[in-house]
Amino acid sequence: MDQGNTGFVLLTAALVLLMTPGLAFFYGGLVKAKSVISMMMMSYGAIGLIAVLWVLYGYAMAFTGAGADTYHGIDGVFGIDTADINLAALVAVPDGAAFPPLAFVAFQATFAIITVALISGAIADRAKFGTWMIFSAIWATVVYFPVANWVFNFTLTDGKLTDGGWIVYGLSQTPLGVGVIDFAGGTAVHINAGAAALALALVLGKRVGFAKGMTVPHNPPFVLLGAGLLWFGWFGFNAGSEVAADGTAALAFINTLVAPAAALLAWLVVEKIKDGKPTSVGAASGAVAGLVAITPACAALTPGYAIILGILVGVVCALAIDLKFKLGFDDSLDVVGIHLVGGLVGTLYLGFFANGTGMVYGAGPQQLAVQAIGAFSVMIYSFTLAFIIGYALEKTIGFRIKNEDEIAGIDQVVHGEEGYVLADA
Repeated sequence: MDQGNTGFVLLTAALVLLMTPGLAFFYGGLVKAKSVISMMMMSYGAIGLIAVLWVLYGYAMAFTGAGADTYHGIDGVFGIDTADINLAALVAVPDGAAFPPLAFVAFQATFAIITVALISGAIADRAKFGTWMIFSAIWATVVYFPVANWVFNFTLTDGKLTDGGWIVYGLSQTPLGVGVIDFAGGTAVHINAGAAALALALVLGKRVGFAKGMTVPHNPPFVLLGAGLLWFGWFGFNAGSEVAADGTAALAFINTLVAPAAALLAWLVVEKIKDGKPTSVGAASGAVAGLVAITPACAALTPGYAIILGILVGVVCALAIDLKFKLGFDDSLDVVGIHLVGGLVGTLYLGFFANGTGMVYGAGPQQLAVQAIGAFSVMIYSFTLAFIIGYALEKTIGFRIKNEDEIAGIDQVVHGEEGYVLADA
């Protein structure tokens, strides 16, 4: 066992877990003051729920092993012979492995958590917490865990991750000859969450008084703090996906620095041209858009092409967030405009600029074709099932709070708390 690599994997897992509290601050600052507790609790609820489900059966569903007939996740999980389970077997490190298998289990758990939490931004100000938790459990089980299998179902051989799920490994065995490039989860995380967010926004409908400029972020410093924590954690998200402290991890790290930096600048330029003023919320949103786009591409682009991707996605997402007003869906915190659109841009960009297989390197359109197959397969699957789950919950136990409760303030109604309590000294 390589203790350096083991430390690297465990440290990056902790960095990715920090992203979900960072997301809570990012989303919490964007909503109304009387919705901040509700918004942040949806992220913290995801941490508690998905971490438990991941250990119980999520990892076993997502990582079945290429060609395996049965689950082989954590011992004792459904589908596994539990006759000889003991603690020594759980902590044992296979011969030649660079790190303990449980370190990878922990790392991937944090991906599942942040993916579910991302969805919540689309239904800010109007969702019941209990129903959100039920939706999260069902969606994670029937959407995220299977999609993670499509993308991340690597085989651990002699300490190295090989093969992958059907859109990464399976497509490479077809006449197209290449698989989807998704190093850290542009499809499984961002397109997946963005498509589900769009579905829930349609199910729950518009907030009371929905219109452009109806609300302003109540706490931009929270937004900047959250974006900073997200960016910090994202180095673990992307570089950590190499599960080795090597040159590829270093490339992913530098691209995770420059792509969001370029996107931040591009977003501010668009704001200046459109609205006359660059804003702090725009800077934070631009950085997040760049982080989303570089996620699938961080190990397949030179830093120069990563900067170009950042500029492109900064412009596209800055314009895309207004689509909800033109198309009439209320994606409260622009999960669709940033994560779905940004994820699609980053994933499809690889068809042109992926090192060696992109068209600018003289390759054919095969890489672009498989990138599109992977991206749109995940998008359609996630949207369809999220809509069905959300609609069923709304029609049975109810998903949306009453309009009068939304106006009064969801924090007091749902949680009995206020984000800011002012008292006389």
